[in-house]
Amino acid sequence: MRAASLQHLFGLCDALLGVSGEYASLTLAREALDAYRALDEAGRNQFFDVLARDYSPSPQAVMQSANAYQADPSPKNLARLQESVESLRRGLFRRLNMAPGGTATLVEMRKQLLKNLRANPQWQVIDADLLHLLMEWFNRGFLRLERIDWHTPAIVLEKLSEYEAVHAMQGWRDLRRRLEADRRCFGFFHPQLPHEPIIFIEVALTRNMSAHIQPLLDIGAPITPGNCDCAMFYSITNCQEGLRGISFGNLLIKQVAEELRNEFPHLRRFATLSPIPGFRRWLERKRAEHPKELAPLARLDQPDWHAGEVPDSLQRMLLRLCAYYLVNMKQGTEPLDPVARFHLGNGAALERLNWLGDISESGMARSAGLMVNYVYWLNEVERNHERYFREHVIAASPAIEKMARECVLASAAEKGVSA
Repeated sequence: MRAASLQHLFGLCDALLGVSGEYASLTLAREALDAYRALDEAGRNQFFDVLARDYSPSPQAVMQSANAYQADPSPKNLARLQESVESLRRGLFRRLNMAPGGTATLVEMRKQLLKNLRANPQWQVIDADLLHLLMEWFNRGFLRLERIDWHTPAIVLEKLSEYEAVHAMQGWRDLRRRLEADRRCFGFFHPQLPHEPIIFIEVALTRNMSAHIQPLLDIGAPITPGNCDCAMFYSITNCQEGLRGISFGNLLIKQVAEELRNEFPHLRRFATLSPIPGFRRWLERKRAEHPKELAPLARLDQPDWHAGEVPDSLQRMLLRLCAYYLVNMKQGTEPLDPVARFHLGNGAALERLNWLGDISESGMARSAGLMVNYVYWLNEVERNHERYFREHVIAASPAIEKMARECVLASAAEKGVSA
């Protein structure tokens, strides 16, 4: 049964690639998408295998075109070379995209592909084609920024609650509080996915820069929109797994900052209250490598270690270790921490560490409760961004840099011990 379904699907795909009439193309594209959606996961995996094997460029044709272009680099030979290196897959995806719901199905197709890509490296050629096309179809010119509030259609509000990946929403009351007068929520939407946010950001309008997330998430917190001077970006969520690898957050943050500045001219600061997801995992590795220097961290093995009075010496050690982690620990030339890579790459500055900023179970597990403020100084964002990528410079406040220098691991590194 599955073999017959796949044979039928590829018959439709081949016919779609061969037809020229618009009406016939739409009909075949619609039927091919229906046939693909009807496949189970195993059938889709077989579909990907055939796409990777049989719909790639011909090596012989590419070589002939390359040799011809090398001998005579004319525009005509260049066009032939470009045509020869483009896979049949890419043409197929373009035609499938013409059908109603085609874009959404191709985004979902890439989500399915990515789920098993590591176990099937031969699919990387399919992923490269899909990513190339999706980056074109989801460029900034096609996206629209929308404010999400309590009057937004319920189907979108449900998606908001479903997708929230940083601070899970606890029902409709929680969602409503996040959309009150002292809160803002914005998202990017695409015309082909009208009720599906691509990415959204949640903002709290506060007096001074927030250091703790629980008060911002408290559904009983008083509404105080009148005297705010700071916009706190406390959650940003990419919603579509099939669009992984396409950057939306940088544009979203900067455009939302402009929207808020126009609405609230008295805002002085745009900052985040961000998690540090890799810190606790890194810290445990360092404890194993430096048991003597980090012996005071044994308290972290106790349940509710942060309850009651925590010695100042332990607080200082943790804060300095975290500063050292954010400033010095790298993945290649960029910070090891993924959230740091995102905000610093956008041009933000590492401003302040917050003791017990997130005392939720997940906050304690991923960062020993610490949170960080990144600040978007709008007149410095582009300069920070350029220095980050050209010179690998991390923009950090003097207080953060001082804590990093005073970390016990910094002393170990100076003595030649791996830190």
